[in-house]
Amino acid sequence: MTKTHSVLFDLDGTLVDSQPGIVASCLAALCALGHKPDEALDVKRLIGPPLEDVMTVLLQSYGDDRVGEAVVAYRRHYGESGLLGSEPYPGIVNALREIRQAGLRLYLATSKREAFARRILQHLELATYFDGVYGSVPGGKLDHKPELLAHILSEENIAASRSLMVGDRQHDIIGAHAVKMRSLGVLWGYGSRDELEMVGVDQLVESTSDLAHVVLSIVTER
Repeated sequence: MTKTHSVLFDLDGTLVDSQPGIVASCLAALCALGHKPDEALDVKRLIGPPLEDVMTVLLQSYGDDRVGEAVVAYRRHYGESGLLGSEPYPGIVNALREIRQAGLRLYLATSKREAFARRILQHLELATYFDGVYGSVPGGKLDHKPELLAHILSEENIAASRSLMVGDRQHDIIGAHAVKMRSLGVLWGYGSRDELEMVGVDQLVESTSDLAHVVLSIVTER
């Protein structure tokens, strides 16, 4: 296994604010199924889990169980335009650059479709900072963080003890602990301090300006 420290990053709510594009695609999916959703739809609390879980929650208020159809409609709209509605959080580019320059290997670990994640990173000119990009794939095999992180560790020959998962939701923290990896929760995303602490996050960081320093301090502890 590589002796270099590795940092795995979530995407939505950690590196980028993707809420506008996700809202637009959720509205498009609901409309495609014949519903008339409120244009002020609040999906902030839903960003992070696998898409099927999100659609299940959104459809419940309509008494609709056509989750598969909603997912297809969402991904159609998201692939056409929704994914372009993402912006890096201020300070994220500098943080990634500093972490990279310190000699760490960076990987993306998102529940979003891997193809969409790659397009977002390329569109925002963030792709060059990453050694690997991983996300969900057709068939649902890697939809959940524990399976996704285990897959990355195996594919990249990474030691969990020399790795750190950085994310904004409980799913990131639970996934990290499932594979014996340390976790860092960020407080500028879609999750709350209470949510992250409830699942035993190892450490928290409040500002993107502190991200690189905190990451580097954690990985040098071992």
